[in-house]
Amino acid sequence: MSDTIYPPESIYNLIPREEEKAMKAPRYMSKFREQVKLEKEVNKAPSKTMGPAKVDVPSPQKYLLKHSKEPKLPESTFPAFEKPFKYEDDELHSKPPVPARTDKPLMGLHSNKNFIKTNAVENIMTVPRKPQPVYAYTKKGDKQLLENSGLVPKYIKKKDYGQTPEYLLQRREEVKRAQGEYDNYVKERMREGAMKQLSGEERHNILQALKKNWDELHHQYQGLSVVTDTAPKKYRKERLEQEMKQLEKDIELIERHKTIYIANN
Repeated sequence: MSDTIYPPESIYNLIPREEEKAMKAPRYMSKFREQVKLEKEVNKAPSKTMGPAKVDVPSPQKYLLKHSKEPKLPESTFPAFEKPFKYEDDELHSKPPVPARTDKPLMGLHSNKNFIKTNAVENIMTVPRKPQPVYAYTKKGDKQLLENSGLVPKYIKKKDYGQTPEYLLQRREEVKRAQGEYDNYVKERMREGAMKQLSGEERHNILQALKKNWDELHHQYQGLSVVTDTAPKKYRKERLEQEMKQLEKDIELIERHKTIYIANN
């Protein structure tokens, strides 16, 4: 017996059926299609990469001249810079121009000056020049001028030598002005009764009390166990150290300031 299973027979299977074709979904078209085409046409430039098809040949009369491509400075708008720059010593040390072939020397000039006697008198009456001070900076005796070495105390010849600098005077005036404003503010507040000044006896009593408290905390700190193996021991040691540091800051503050003001609440 065959194991093939056939569908049940029916008369309707004999009727020819039309083949059903699968309908494809419409093709997707972006709504920006026309805008992209327009931008592509606008940004498109002819001969953008390869260059033009034909290039104009330069004229033979316009050949490349020497130094023609060097950058040129713009013309100056100041009349003082139009003239070429010259040093003042150029005219003194410059040699006279070479005489022309047509120039004739002066003839017939005579002088009765005795140059030998004149030179002798000038040398006798001339004051000898003092040698410039120098210093040797090597073991071979190389020398340089002492004035440019920094060893000459030129600063003592200044006009303001030994005087208080101007910035220190200004600083002193600013400090004095600030102290005056602070004193006026304190007087005004004391007149209104908002604050009062601590007397010398009260300041001394407070200072002694703070030192006494510090001695007591220090005595307790010295009695702590050397080994802090538990949390309570560690916490107590840290608390005592913090309280002692705060007392030290308060004592230093009171000792540094002689005048102390207290606000009246």
